[in-house]
Amino acid sequence: MTRDSTCRQPPGIIAPSVDFSRCEGKADCAVVCPENVFEIRRIDRTDYQTLGRLQRFRLRVHGMKVAYAPRADACRACGLCVSACPEHAVTLVRMR
Repeated sequence: MTRDSTCRQPPGIIAPSVDFSRCEGKADCAVVCPENVFEIRRIDRTDYQTLGRLQRFRLRVHGMKVAYAPRADACRACGLCVSACPEHAVTLVRMR
């Protein structure tokens, strides 16, 4: 796995957080992530149910796909996902 020179943290300190009310599953975050943190897939029913009517409609228009971070513990806080997301749906948060 290639390490990006902009990675600022060891894994397990910072993790990406995806705002499903903004995410449209365009996969820009997954493409740029050097640690393969993200996967793009159909939104889970429980996550879908927390959204408002407008966000649910927008998700249906965009194929019900969002970004999940199942390997968030591998994040090294390079921030590429944050800057790549056209919807500004990804933020980095401290895990500990």
